[in-house]
Amino acid sequence: MVIASLFGSAVGINRRRTLIPLVVAAALGLFLAFRLIGGGEAPPVVPDIETTGETDAETADPEAEKRLAVEAGRQRGSLVDSIVFVRESEYGRAISRLKAGTMHIMGDGRSDPEMYRRIQNSPKLGSEISYGSYGALSFNPVGPTFPTTGKLNPFSVPKIREAMNRLIDREHIAQEIFGGLAVPRYFPISSVFPDYARLADVARTLELRYEHDPAAAEATIAREMEKLGAQRIEGHWMYEGEQVEVILLIRVEDARREVGDYVANLLEGIGFQVTRLYRTAQEATRIWMSSHPREGRWHAYTASWISVIISRDQASNFGVFYTPRGRAAPLWQAYEPSPEFDELADRLQRRDFTSWEERQEMMARALELSMKESYHVWLTDQINVWPKAHNVQVAADLAGGMTGSILLPYTVRIGEELGGRLVFGATNVLAEPWNPVDGSNWIFDTMIMRATSDRSALGDPHTGLYHPQRIESAEVTVAEGTPVIQTLDWVTLDSQPEIEVPLDTWIDWDPEERRFITVAEKHPEGLTARTRTRIHFTDDYLETLWHDGSRVSLADMVLSQILTFDRAKPESPLYDEGFVPMFRTFQTYYRGFRIVSRDPVVVESYSDRFFPDAEWIAAIAAPWPGVSDGSGIMGWHSTSLGIRAEEQRLLAFSSNKADQLRTEWMSYVTGPSLEVLAKMLEEAREESYLPFEETLREFVSEEEIEERYSNLADWYEARGHFWVCNGPFYLHALHPIEGHVEIRRFERFADPADKWLGFTRPRIPEVVTDGPGIVHAGEEASFEISITFEGAPYPEEELEMVRYMLFDGRRELIKQGDAVPGDDGRWRVELSSEETEKLRPGSNLLEIAATSTSVALPAFDRISFATIPEVDR
Repeated sequence: MVIASLFGSAVGINRRRTLIPLVVAAALGLFLAFRLIGGGEAPPVVPDIETTGETDAETADPEAEKRLAVEAGRQRGSLVDSIVFVRESEYGRAISRLKAGTMHIMGDGRSDPEMYRRIQNSPKLGSEISYGSYGALSFNPVGPTFPTTGKLNPFSVPKIREAMNRLIDREHIAQEIFGGLAVPRYFPISSVFPDYARLADVARTLELRYEHDPAAAEATIAREMEKLGAQRIEGHWMYEGEQVEVILLIRVEDARREVGDYVANLLEGIGFQVTRLYRTAQEATRIWMSSHPREGRWHAYTASWISVIISRDQASNFGVFYTPRGRAAPLWQAYEPSPEFDELADRLQRRDFTSWEERQEMMARALELSMKESYHVWLTDQINVWPKAHNVQVAADLAGGMTGSILLPYTVRIGEELGGRLVFGATNVLAEPWNPVDGSNWIFDTMIMRATSDRSALGDPHTGLYHPQRIESAEVTVAEGTPVIQTLDWVTLDSQPEIEVPLDTWIDWDPEERRFITVAEKHPEGLTARTRTRIHFTDDYLETLWHDGSRVSLADMVLSQILTFDRAKPESPLYDEGFVPMFRTFQTYYRGFRIVSRDPVVVESYSDRFFPDAEWIAAIAAPWPGVSDGSGIMGWHSTSLGIRAEEQRLLAFSSNKADQLRTEWMSYVTGPSLEVLAKMLEEAREESYLPFEETLREFVSEEEIEERYSNLADWYEARGHFWVCNGPFYLHALHPIEGHVEIRRFERFADPADKWLGFTRPRIPEVVTDGPGIVHAGEEASFEISITFEGAPYPEEELEMVRYMLFDGRRELIKQGDAVPGDDGRWRVELSSEETEKLRPGSNLLEIAATSTSVALPAFDRISFATIPEVDR
């Protein structure tokens, strides 16, 4: 019950690779949040089992924590001295190594109930929990027959896809297949993220409408099959003399094999001939993602996704999952949503609304229409269990777990002592080349790259809100009527009737003259924006260091802006056609960048895109300190080596361009690229080379050029690689064949090691509802709600909302409202005699949704009660 109350929502990552290669990920947006798991997939909640690593909490010594905080305040960078990442693909062996003390963390979350029990039963083990994974049954919508084979595709019919929602028993999947490590999911928004709680009344009404009803589902499917010209003969569906075949593509690595078999059995039970294609991630991807759906190689697929950050705004999910705008893959291009749904999804993706109320109405209608289309029948929100040694503490992300936590390098520690060497297991290491522009997006690579890099703002792993890292303050201004709220005090929020973009703002790039194009040149008539964000960087920003000892300068930031444009310009030698589609999307909302002050550094960003939280607007608008694809961050001097190499067609930043040039995909850390980059460094030193000199010259002196290349040469001689970033760890050593990577604490890092210590434990509320089992119609009824954290009352001031919804026996929403606060973490719902009089005799349902300002995950509970007719007294 506790775990089920934690669940809430998400959009997509492939555990194999991120979906996007970006230079300035902050500018280009939220795509970084999502990945497919294993080529398109995912992971899972155990009733009545604690999930927050209480082993550590029970033995924690408050005095030791205080001593740690004092000592950490005197140390720079990280709390541990080094982290060694080791390749470990065998999960059972990883658990044994954790028990033996030869490993501290296994960086691969799983939804295996048996493994979770082993962890809980061992005093040597602990765990962290994440909630960002979710599963679905995805359909091939082409039809009614496949052009290539001529065979019938039942799932080309929206009503048959819609009926699958009622044929499948999500509760069975959650409890029997995932062993309680999952809860039912119905929508493209996750039940564990804030939007679900905001729309709980709509969501629960729809869930009750589409609850498991196999008889109704079979009747609908039969009617639609007959309309297609099929006949059911002796229990089998026949079409043009052949039995109707459904090809079910089933992943084999995890619980999806059982999910696939369960769905196959259901379809066979209602008359279909099911061919079960059991495939691994790579094998399945070649079928469902790479082949054209017109070929008819599959009908349905056991998909799974993960969000590696807490998504506070899921308005884009409808466009991502139900329209051709979601992805360039052939399957997505076959989607043909209804005109109403398509327009609604587009408007939500562009945030084309003027009030919060309008947004919520649009979201509610989109939820309803998504069930009608059902290109994906969502099955479960799942919990991932991340094993660790019992004495390891870390701020794991509630969505992305260990590997997705941006605060992992700042908070991980062994016990309550500083220092030490931490061993981190990963299923793969050094999977693809690392470079700062478009390198490896494998989750186990990006996790290490992020640990070596420091950003302008860092996301809270519990709320999803951003906190400043290299920012002193931010001023967000929105056009009047734009629905945005501000929570944290590092951001200010105001509105104006109209936001004019200054004429000297950079808005485009001339690749031939190698200079920025201003608003005055491109829009002489003037330009307005929906948001303006002014970022004030910290006073010591220009004193922070790259790992080779070079000081950060504005040129690092400006080069990242240049590359955002230059790689999308055909006239540039760095042009990459694979980057263009994303850049075009970026251009639809980008309205310019402007340097207001050089020392202290103050910049402005203008955009037509916004988010509900001012903190998100500020963080996304804040430029990277250097060049980055969203993982590693580098200065202009180290990036310049790759620029020279690609301009000379010796190497390429992206795999796409490397294939086109038939050259090496650039790696700053291993392989034959190093010899080429070393040659580029030698030439750069001889020529005092400055990339894009026409623009960067005003930001870089000759002395800086000489000093930086000298520092970089010394670094390469000492380390044997060019991975020079700015984070709390630096890359110390690599052993690609053995699968080992070691990062060490950067002793000259700007911040004390205790800066992020307060983010270790999420304060997830636990909700329990009590009340009468029988209520006489026409009499008052009172229900008590207990909201706690680790047994203590949850502070009222931290609770954002405690809302109730009353459903009658026909599962219709009768009433909703806010619970009334009482004492000691208790809240009340009072139903008047007039309200109970409206209830029909039979079973009713009172549901509670609570949200906290301390964590993004909403908490839920429900209680059933029966009403009986009023008696004559």
